[in-house]
Amino acid sequence: MLAGLVVFSLTACSSLSGLKDNLSESMFGRKLAEPPVPLTEFKPRMTAKVRWSYKLGDTMEYDFSPVVTGDAVYAASAAGDVVRLEAASGKQVWRVSAGEPLSGGIGIAPNLVLVGTAGGYLMAYDQSGKLLWKSKLSSQVLSAPREAEGIIVVRTGDSRIYGINVADGTRKWVYERATPTLSLRSSAGVTIDQGAVFAGFAGGKLIALRLEDGSVVWEVSVALPKGATEIERIADITSLPVVEAGLVYAAAYQGKIAGVDRAAGRVVWSRDISSYTGIDAEDSRVYLSHATGSVYSLDYFSGKTFWRQGSLQNRQLSAPLFMDKAIAVGDIEGYVHFLDYEDGSFVARVRAGDKPVMPQMSRLGDQSVLLQTRGGGLYAVDLQ
Repeated sequence: MLAGLVVFSLTACSSLSGLKDNLSESMFGRKLAEPPVPLTEFKPRMTAKVRWSYKLGDTMEYDFSPVVTGDAVYAASAAGDVVRLEAASGKQVWRVSAGEPLSGGIGIAPNLVLVGTAGGYLMAYDQSGKLLWKSKLSSQVLSAPREAEGIIVVRTGDSRIYGINVADGTRKWVYERATPTLSLRSSAGVTIDQGAVFAGFAGGKLIALRLEDGSVVWEVSVALPKGATEIERIADITSLPVVEAGLVYAAAYQGKIAGVDRAAGRVVWSRDISSYTGIDAEDSRVYLSHATGSVYSLDYFSGKTFWRQGSLQNRQLSAPLFMDKAIAVGDIEGYVHFLDYEDGSFVARVRAGDKPVMPQMSRLGDQSVLLQTRGGGLYAVDLQ
Protein backbone atom coordinates (compact mmCIF):
# COMPACT_ATOMS: atom_id res chain seq x y z
CA MET A 1 0.00 0.00 0.00
CA LEU A 2 2.83 2.39 0.88
CA ALA A 3 4.57 1.77 -2.44
CA GLY A 4 1.37 2.59 -4.25
CA LEU A 5 0.98 5.79 -2.26
CA VAL A 6 4.53 6.83 -3.09
CA VAL A 7 3.92 6.47 -6.83
CA PHE A 8 0.60 8.29 -6.60
CA SER A 9 2.05 11.08 -4.50
CA LEU A 10 5.11 11.67 -6.64
CA THR A 11 3.11 11.88 -9.83
CA ALA A 12 0.30 13.98 -8.36
CA CYS A 13 2.38 16.56 -6.46
CA SER A 14 4.62 19.25 -7.92
CA SER A 15 6.33 20.24 -4.66
CA LEU A 16 7.56 18.74 -1.40
CA SER A 17 4.78 20.56 0.43
CA GLY A 18 2.26 19.05 -1.93
CA LEU A 19 3.79 15.62 -1.41
CA LYS A 20 3.47 15.90 2.38
CA ASP A 21 -0.14 17.01 2.15
CA ASN A 22 -1.00 14.30 -0.34
CA LEU A 23 0.54 11.59 1.84
CA SER A 24 -1.44 12.78 4.84
CA GLU A 25 -4.64 13.00 2.80
CA SER A 26 -4.15 9.56 1.27
CA MET A 27 -3.24 7.77 4.47
CA PHE A 28 -5.64 9.33 6.91
CA GLY A 29 -9.18 10.56 7.00
CA ARG A 30 -9.79 12.02 3.56
CA LYS A 31 -8.88 9.49 0.85
CA LEU A 32 -9.47 5.81 1.51
CA ALA A 33 -6.70 3.38 0.58
CA GLU A 34 -9.16 0.55 1.26
CA PRO A 35 -12.92 0.69 1.85
CA PRO A 36 -14.15 0.49 5.45
CA VAL A 37 -15.34 -2.94 6.52
CA PRO A 38 -19.13 -3.34 6.83
CA LEU A 39 -20.48 -2.77 10.33
CA THR A 40 -21.21 -5.86 12.37
CA GLU A 41 -24.61 -6.37 13.92
CA PHE A 42 -24.94 -6.56 17.70
CA LYS A 43 -27.63 -6.38 20.36
CA PRO A 44 -27.42 -2.90 21.96
CA ARG A 45 -27.14 -2.86 25.74
CA MET A 46 -27.42 0.94 25.90
CA THR A 47 -29.13 3.63 23.83
CA ALA A 48 -27.23 6.33 21.95
CA LYS A 49 -29.03 9.27 20.39
CA VAL A 50 -28.22 12.70 19.00
CA ARG A 51 -29.52 15.30 21.47
CA TRP A 52 -28.84 18.31 19.25
CA SER A 53 -26.94 19.28 16.13
CA TYR A 54 -25.70 22.56 14.68
CA LYS A 55 -24.42 23.41 11.20
CA LEU A 56 -21.21 25.38 11.53
CA GLY A 57 -19.39 25.11 8.21
CA ASP A 58 -16.84 23.14 6.25
CA THR A 59 -13.50 22.33 7.86
CA MET A 60 -11.66 21.81 4.55
CA GLU A 61 -8.36 19.98 5.18
CA TYR A 62 -8.03 21.18 8.79
CA ASP A 63 -8.89 19.44 12.05
CA PHE A 64 -11.03 21.29 14.60
CA SER A 65 -12.08 20.22 18.08
CA PRO A 66 -15.03 21.82 19.88
CA VAL A 67 -14.62 22.47 23.59
CA VAL A 68 -16.99 22.51 26.54
CA THR A 69 -16.54 24.86 29.47
CA GLY A 70 -19.29 25.25 32.03
CA ASP A 71 -22.60 25.60 30.21
CA ALA A 72 -21.00 26.75 26.94
CA VAL A 73 -19.73 25.04 23.79
CA TYR A 74 -17.23 26.80 21.52
CA ALA A 75 -16.36 25.73 17.99
CA ALA A 76 -14.79 27.07 14.78
CA SER A 77 -14.81 26.45 11.02
CA ALA A 78 -12.26 26.87 8.24
CA ALA A 79 -14.29 29.71 6.74
CA GLY A 80 -13.49 31.80 9.81
CA ASP A 81 -16.63 31.44 11.93
CA VAL A 82 -16.35 31.13 15.72
CA VAL A 83 -19.49 30.22 17.69
CA ARG A 84 -20.71 29.91 21.23
CA LEU A 85 -23.64 27.56 21.86
CA GLU A 86 -25.61 26.52 24.91
CA ALA A 87 -24.23 23.13 25.94
CA ALA A 88 -27.61 21.74 26.96
CA SER A 89 -29.58 22.66 23.85
CA GLY A 90 -27.13 23.66 21.10
CA LYS A 91 -28.84 27.05 20.84
CA GLN A 92 -26.58 29.74 19.36
CA VAL A 93 -25.47 32.44 21.79
CA TRP A 94 -23.24 34.30 19.32
CA ARG A 95 -21.43 33.77 16.04
CA VAL A 96 -18.61 35.97 14.76
CA SER A 97 -16.30 35.94 11.74
CA ALA A 98 -12.55 36.11 12.14
CA GLY A 99 -12.31 37.74 8.73
CA GLU A 100 -9.82 35.16 7.48
CA PRO A 101 -9.59 31.35 7.17
CA LEU A 102 -9.04 29.44 10.40
CA SER A 103 -6.91 26.32 10.66
CA GLY A 104 -6.70 25.47 14.38
CA GLY A 105 -8.93 25.61 17.45
CA ILE A 106 -10.68 25.86 19.77
CA GLY A 107 -8.54 26.76 22.77
CA ILE A 108 -9.81 28.12 26.08
CA ALA A 109 -8.06 30.40 28.59
CA PRO A 110 -9.57 32.36 31.50
CA ASN A 111 -12.21 34.56 29.83
CA LEU A 112 -10.66 33.91 26.40
CA VAL A 113 -11.55 31.85 23.32
CA LEU A 114 -8.51 31.08 21.14
CA VAL A 115 -8.22 30.17 17.46
CA GLY A 116 -5.38 29.96 14.96
CA THR A 117 -5.43 31.10 11.36
CA ALA A 118 -4.08 29.67 8.11
CA GLY A 119 -2.10 32.88 7.76
CA GLY A 120 -0.22 32.31 11.01
CA TYR A 121 -2.11 34.40 13.57
CA LEU A 122 -3.26 33.47 17.05
CA MET A 123 -6.53 35.30 17.80
CA ALA A 124 -8.10 35.82 21.23
CA TYR A 125 -11.79 36.62 21.76
CA ASP A 126 -13.57 37.34 24.99
CA GLN A 127 -16.58 35.26 26.02
CA SER A 128 -18.94 37.70 24.32
CA GLY A 129 -17.24 37.22 20.94
CA LYS A 130 -15.22 40.45 20.89
CA LEU A 131 -11.69 40.26 19.42
CA LEU A 132 -9.18 41.34 22.07
CA TRP A 133 -5.86 40.77 20.35
CA LYS A 134 -4.06 38.85 17.62
CA SER A 135 -0.46 37.69 17.60
CA LYS A 136 1.60 36.97 14.49
CA LEU A 137 3.40 33.61 14.40
CA SER A 138 5.74 32.02 11.86
CA SER A 139 3.25 29.79 9.99
CA GLN A 140 -0.27 28.37 10.07
CA VAL A 141 -1.69 27.04 13.33
CA LEU A 142 -2.89 23.45 12.85
CA SER A 143 -3.92 22.58 16.42
CA ALA A 144 -5.81 23.94 19.40
CA PRO A 145 -3.88 26.41 21.60
CA ARG A 146 -3.50 25.50 25.29
CA GLU A 147 -3.16 27.75 28.35
CA ALA A 148 -1.76 27.39 31.85
CA GLU A 149 -0.30 29.80 34.40
CA GLY A 150 -0.93 32.82 32.20
CA ILE A 151 0.93 31.40 29.20
CA ILE A 152 -0.76 30.28 25.98
CA VAL A 153 1.19 27.53 24.25
CA VAL A 154 0.56 27.21 20.53
CA ARG A 155 2.21 25.10 17.87
CA THR A 156 2.72 26.07 14.23
CA GLY A 157 3.07 23.96 11.11
CA ASP A 158 6.82 24.57 10.84
CA SER A 159 7.50 22.66 14.10
CA ARG A 160 7.77 25.74 16.31
CA ILE A 161 6.11 26.01 19.72
CA TYR A 162 5.37 29.46 21.14
CA GLY A 163 4.73 30.69 24.66
CA ILE A 164 2.37 33.69 24.43
CA ASN A 165 1.36 36.12 27.18
CA VAL A 166 -2.34 35.56 27.86
CA ALA A 167 -2.90 39.25 28.69
CA ASP A 168 -1.85 40.87 25.42
CA GLY A 169 -0.54 38.26 22.98
CA THR A 170 3.12 39.22 23.26
CA ARG A 171 5.71 36.51 22.78
CA LYS A 172 7.47 35.12 25.86
CA TRP A 173 9.49 32.34 24.25
CA VAL A 174 9.76 30.11 21.19
CA TYR A 175 11.05 26.56 20.76
CA GLU A 176 12.07 25.38 17.31
CA ARG A 177 13.65 22.32 15.79
CA ALA A 178 14.61 21.09 12.34
CA THR A 179 11.90 19.29 10.39
CA PRO A 180 12.77 16.15 8.38
CA THR A 181 12.57 16.34 4.60
CA LEU A 182 9.46 14.19 4.64
CA SER A 183 6.95 14.15 7.49
CA LEU A 184 3.20 13.89 7.85
CA ARG A 185 1.18 17.06 8.26
CA SER A 186 -0.37 16.79 11.67
CA SER A 187 -2.87 18.62 13.85
CA ALA A 188 -1.19 17.33 17.00
CA GLY A 189 -0.74 20.18 19.45
CA VAL A 190 0.68 20.18 22.95
CA THR A 191 -0.31 18.89 26.37
CA ILE A 192 0.39 20.98 29.49
CA ASP A 193 0.72 19.40 32.92
CA GLN A 194 2.12 20.84 36.15
CA GLY A 195 4.46 23.38 34.60
CA ALA A 196 5.60 21.20 31.70
CA VAL A 197 4.69 21.18 28.01
CA PHE A 198 4.70 17.83 26.20
CA ALA A 199 4.78 17.49 22.41
CA GLY A 200 5.50 14.80 19.84
CA PHE A 201 7.44 15.34 16.63
CA ALA A 202 8.49 13.68 13.42
CA GLY A 203 10.91 10.80 13.81
CA GLY A 204 9.12 9.54 16.91
CA LYS A 205 10.55 12.16 19.26
CA LEU A 206 8.71 13.19 22.44
CA ILE A 207 9.88 16.30 24.28
CA ALA A 208 9.16 18.03 27.57
CA LEU A 209 9.59 21.81 27.79
CA ARG A 210 9.51 24.06 30.82
CA LEU A 211 6.30 26.11 30.59
CA GLU A 212 7.96 29.15 32.15
CA ASP A 213 10.61 29.70 29.50
CA GLY A 214 10.35 26.98 26.83
CA SER A 215 13.65 25.34 27.74
CA VAL A 216 14.03 21.60 27.10
CA VAL A 217 13.64 19.36 30.14
CA TRP A 218 14.13 16.09 28.28
CA GLU A 219 13.78 14.43 24.88
CA VAL A 220 13.18 10.74 24.20
CA SER A 221 12.59 8.48 21.20
CA VAL A 222 9.20 6.78 21.33
CA ALA A 223 9.74 5.14 17.92
CA LEU A 224 12.74 4.80 15.64
CA PRO A 225 12.30 5.22 11.87
CA LYS A 226 12.93 2.00 9.98
CA GLY A 227 12.57 0.78 6.42
CA ALA A 228 14.23 1.07 3.03
CA THR A 229 12.38 4.16 1.75
CA GLU A 230 11.61 7.60 3.16
CA ILE A 231 7.92 6.68 3.24
CA GLU A 232 8.55 3.49 5.19
CA ARG A 233 10.74 5.44 7.60
CA ILE A 234 8.00 7.86 8.63
CA ALA A 235 7.47 7.35 12.38
CA ASP A 236 5.85 10.62 13.40
CA ILE A 237 3.97 11.31 16.62
CA THR A 238 0.82 12.82 15.13
CA SER A 239 -1.50 12.89 18.14
CA LEU A 240 -1.64 14.51 21.57
CA PRO A 241 0.44 13.03 24.38
CA VAL A 242 -1.60 12.08 27.45
CA VAL A 243 -0.32 12.48 31.02
CA GLU A 244 -1.65 10.13 33.69
CA ALA A 245 -0.33 8.31 36.77
CA GLY A 246 3.19 9.74 36.51
CA LEU A 247 3.64 8.68 32.89
CA VAL A 248 3.37 10.45 29.55
CA TYR A 249 1.74 8.26 26.89
CA ALA A 250 2.50 8.90 23.23
CA ALA A 251 1.95 6.97 20.01
CA ALA A 252 3.67 7.18 16.62
CA TYR A 253 2.41 6.27 13.19
CA GLN A 254 4.31 3.22 11.84
CA GLY A 255 5.94 3.06 15.24
CA LYS A 256 5.09 2.36 18.85
CA ILE A 257 2.99 3.46 21.77
CA ALA A 258 5.07 4.12 24.86
CA GLY A 259 4.69 5.04 28.49
CA VAL A 260 7.42 7.53 29.46
CA ASP A 261 8.38 8.52 33.00
CA ARG A 262 7.11 12.09 33.33
CA ALA A 263 9.99 13.36 35.47
CA ALA A 264 12.98 11.54 33.99
CA GLY A 265 11.99 11.13 30.34
CA ARG A 266 12.73 7.39 30.49
CA VAL A 267 10.69 4.90 28.44
CA VAL A 268 9.02 2.57 30.97
CA TRP A 269 7.31 0.37 28.37
CA SER A 270 6.53 0.33 24.68
CA ARG A 271 4.44 -1.70 22.25
CA ASP A 272 4.54 -2.06 18.46
CA ILE A 273 1.13 -0.45 17.88
CA SER A 274 0.79 2.30 15.27
CA SER A 275 -1.62 5.19 15.70
CA TYR A 276 -2.39 8.39 13.84
CA THR A 277 -5.29 9.92 15.79
CA GLY A 278 -4.27 9.08 19.33
CA ILE A 279 -5.07 7.84 22.78
CA ASP A 280 -6.97 8.46 26.00
CA ALA A 281 -6.10 7.30 29.51
CA GLU A 282 -8.36 6.79 32.50
CA ASP A 283 -9.09 4.33 35.29
CA SER A 284 -5.70 2.53 35.07
CA ARG A 285 -6.04 1.92 31.33
CA VAL A 286 -4.78 3.45 28.12
CA TYR A 287 -7.15 3.39 25.13
CA LEU A 288 -5.71 3.56 21.62
CA SER A 289 -7.04 3.72 18.06
CA HIS A 290 -4.75 1.70 15.81
CA ALA A 291 -3.96 3.16 12.37
CA THR A 292 -5.78 0.24 10.71
CA GLY A 293 -8.95 0.56 12.78
CA SER A 294 -8.60 -1.62 15.87
CA VAL A 295 -9.23 -0.23 19.36
CA TYR A 296 -6.96 -1.35 22.21
CA SER A 297 -7.22 -1.23 25.97
CA LEU A 298 -3.79 -1.41 27.63
CA ASP A 299 -2.50 -1.41 31.18
CA TYR A 300 -1.16 1.93 32.47
CA PHE A 301 2.10 0.60 33.86
CA SER A 302 3.07 -2.30 31.60
CA GLY A 303 1.31 -1.83 28.26
CA LYS A 304 -0.28 -5.28 28.58
CA THR A 305 -3.38 -5.75 26.41
CA PHE A 306 -6.68 -6.06 28.26
CA TRP A 307 -8.71 -6.28 25.06
CA ARG A 308 -8.72 -5.46 21.37
CA GLN A 309 -11.79 -4.61 19.28
CA GLY A 310 -10.95 -5.48 15.66
CA SER A 311 -14.30 -5.06 13.89
CA LEU A 312 -13.76 -1.47 12.72
CA GLN A 313 -10.99 -2.01 10.18
CA ASN A 314 -10.29 0.79 7.68
CA ARG A 315 -12.92 3.01 9.33
CA GLN A 316 -10.30 5.68 10.14
CA LEU A 317 -11.22 6.06 13.78
CA SER A 318 -10.98 9.11 15.99
CA ALA A 319 -9.04 8.95 19.21
CA PRO A 320 -10.96 7.01 21.86
CA LEU A 321 -12.85 9.02 24.48
CA PHE A 322 -13.39 7.59 27.96
CA MET A 323 -16.91 8.08 29.30
CA ASP A 324 -18.53 7.00 32.53
CA LYS A 325 -19.70 3.63 31.23
CA ALA A 326 -18.16 3.20 27.78
CA ILE A 327 -15.39 4.15 25.35
CA ALA A 328 -16.51 6.26 22.37
CA VAL A 329 -14.84 6.35 18.93
CA GLY A 330 -16.01 8.09 15.77
CA ASP A 331 -15.40 6.90 12.21
CA ILE A 332 -15.15 8.07 8.61
CA GLU A 333 -18.87 7.52 7.88
CA GLY A 334 -20.07 9.64 10.79
CA TYR A 335 -20.84 6.78 13.18
CA VAL A 336 -20.04 6.95 16.88
CA HIS A 337 -19.36 3.53 18.38
CA PHE A 338 -19.59 2.88 22.11
CA LEU A 339 -17.51 0.03 23.53
CA ASP A 340 -17.70 -1.67 26.91
CA TYR A 341 -14.61 -0.55 28.81
CA GLU A 342 -14.24 -3.99 30.42
CA ASP A 343 -14.08 -6.16 27.28
CA GLY A 344 -14.37 -3.88 24.23
CA SER A 345 -17.70 -5.29 23.04
CA PHE A 346 -20.18 -2.97 21.33
CA VAL A 347 -22.85 -1.54 23.61
CA ALA A 348 -24.37 1.14 21.34
CA ARG A 349 -23.98 2.94 18.01
CA VAL A 350 -25.43 6.09 16.47
CA ARG A 351 -24.80 8.01 13.26
CA ALA A 352 -24.07 11.72 13.50
CA GLY A 353 -24.36 12.81 9.88
CA ASP A 354 -22.54 11.15 7.00
CA LYS A 355 -19.12 12.87 7.14
CA PRO A 356 -15.94 11.78 8.95
CA VAL A 357 -15.73 12.49 12.67
CA MET A 358 -12.80 14.72 13.63
CA PRO A 359 -9.83 13.08 15.42
CA GLN A 360 -10.61 14.60 18.84
CA MET A 361 -14.04 14.44 20.50
CA SER A 362 -14.95 16.10 23.82
CA ARG A 363 -16.87 15.02 26.89
CA LEU A 364 -20.17 16.76 27.45
CA GLY A 365 -20.86 15.45 30.93
CA ASP A 366 -20.27 11.87 32.09
CA GLN A 367 -22.62 10.27 29.58
CA SER A 368 -22.49 12.59 26.57
CA VAL A 369 -19.98 13.28 23.84
CA LEU A 370 -19.50 16.36 21.68
CA LEU A 371 -18.05 15.97 18.19
CA GLN A 372 -17.44 17.88 15.00
CA THR A 373 -17.55 16.31 11.54
CA ARG A 374 -15.55 17.19 8.47
CA GLY A 375 -18.73 18.43 6.84
CA GLY A 376 -19.02 21.14 9.49
CA GLY A 377 -21.67 19.62 11.73
CA LEU A 378 -21.58 19.79 15.53
CA TYR A 379 -23.33 16.97 17.41
CA ALA A 380 -24.12 16.30 21.05
CA VAL A 381 -24.65 12.56 21.54
CA ASP A 382 -26.12 11.06 24.71
CA LEU A 383 -25.56 7.51 25.94
CA GLN A 384 -28.17 5.99 28.25
